[in-house]
Amino acid sequence: MTERCHGDTRPRARTAIVLAAAALLAATGAAFLPSTASAGTTLGASAAEKGRYFGTAVAASRLSDNAYTTILNREFNMVTAENEMKMNATEPQQGRFSYGAAEQIVNHARSRGMSVRGHTLAWHSQQPGWMESMSGSALRQAMLNHVTQVATHFRGQVVAWDVVNEAFADGSSGGRRDSNLQRTGNDWIEAAFRAADAADPNAKLCYNDYNTDNWTHAKTQGVYNMVRDFKARGVPIDCVGFQSHFNNNSPYVSNYRTTLSSFAALGVDVQITELDIQGAPANTYRSVVEDCMAVPRCNGITVWGIRDSDSWLASQTPLLFNSNGSKKAAYDAVLAALNNGAAVPTTAPPTSAPPTSAPPTSTPPTSAPPTSAPPTTPPPGGGCTATLQDSTRWGDRFNSQVTVSGASNWSVVVAVTPPQKVSATWNGSPTWDSSGNVMTMRSNGSGNVFGFTTMANGNWTRPQVLSCTAS
Repeated sequence: MTERCHGDTRPRARTAIVLAAAALLAATGAAFLPSTASAGTTLGASAAEKGRYFGTAVAASRLSDNAYTTILNREFNMVTAENEMKMNATEPQQGRFSYGAAEQIVNHARSRGMSVRGHTLAWHSQQPGWMESMSGSALRQAMLNHVTQVATHFRGQVVAWDVVNEAFADGSSGGRRDSNLQRTGNDWIEAAFRAADAADPNAKLCYNDYNTDNWTHAKTQGVYNMVRDFKARGVPIDCVGFQSHFNNNSPYVSNYRTTLSSFAALGVDVQITELDIQGAPANTYRSVVEDCMAVPRCNGITVWGIRDSDSWLASQTPLLFNSNGSKKAAYDAVLAALNNGAAVPTTAPPTSAPPTSAPPTSTPPTSAPPTSAPPTTPPPGGGCTATLQDSTRWGDRFNSQVTVSGASNWSVVVAVTPPQKVSATWNGSPTWDSSGNVMTMRSNGSGNVFGFTTMANGNWTRPQVLSCTAS
């Protein structure tokens, strides 16, 4: 039986808020792009237009469900494997690795222009039996070998790793959870991050935990202090994940935005990694998304499942789609919050620590005009033209917009230059060739302007329109 639970399934105690919501820390002073309403009509497309992602947890066993994959492919631009990348799934026997189910998810996502979050490399739970029986230096070495082997296997295919998951204790101590990994030495988390950095140096490295949403909680402060220490000492950490499983015992709190902005002020990205909310109240979902959109370094949101029937908490009906696949009011609230939110600044806000790596030297200034006129490609007798224009640019990706004239039903072929990858699209129906570098975008009734986000991966060459065909 597959273990669907990804974390501690015990009721999470509600702790009274003892402080009023604090003011946001560290005013950024960075200029925002205009927060005009987006044209995005799906969650992933709308998030991409604002420089963010909107993702979901995916189970390999459900990829044969057409209703499931229809929603997945339409709505999301990031996926996280629900269980298939965890330690018991990827190394069921010591030294013998199994990647089949995880690769199925990765291949499905990347072939459709979605990005992948890796979850998780080191965790006290869902360890294989052989690891559970180990301790001391043998366990430390086995854990580091696991981190190295898995991160190396998926190197270049995963944009961010949850390197360590749920290592802090609940309650008032603010300290580490007692586990077999913790008993190998208090530096085990740092060791895991350094091993992941060596194995997959271009991926973002994240710490992920639950019950860290309330800024006043001791557990939240414990994680904060660890991240602050890591940044001060140069430990390679790039992001912090907030699971944000909100329910009657652990509700959404008014200082949630303070929590996100306080961690971001340390110089790390913040991501909502496993969002579900008991009963799926539209107003609460809206507030969570608005909180993320208000923090420039909150660069993505992942809901933990697609339909209620896919949720590890199915009886709580906590997701954006009913079990029959229909959209809830919460879906409309989330989409509106994404469309109305501010875009990520084109320049990173100042932080209390220097960037972990220098920006690509080949990146042109964000304000510079295109070095050549946008290509307009008339098809051979097809009767339409497609004009590509540069749009918003960030430190690792950029948007492009294509305007089609001469036809209402059209098919446009666009190519990106490897190792670039298209991570999101909007206002069209895309397909890709086997390389994943040539995209055919077809009209879907959303008008004659479509857009897409390209992950630069160090190459800032402008995408090229290859053809436009009227149909």
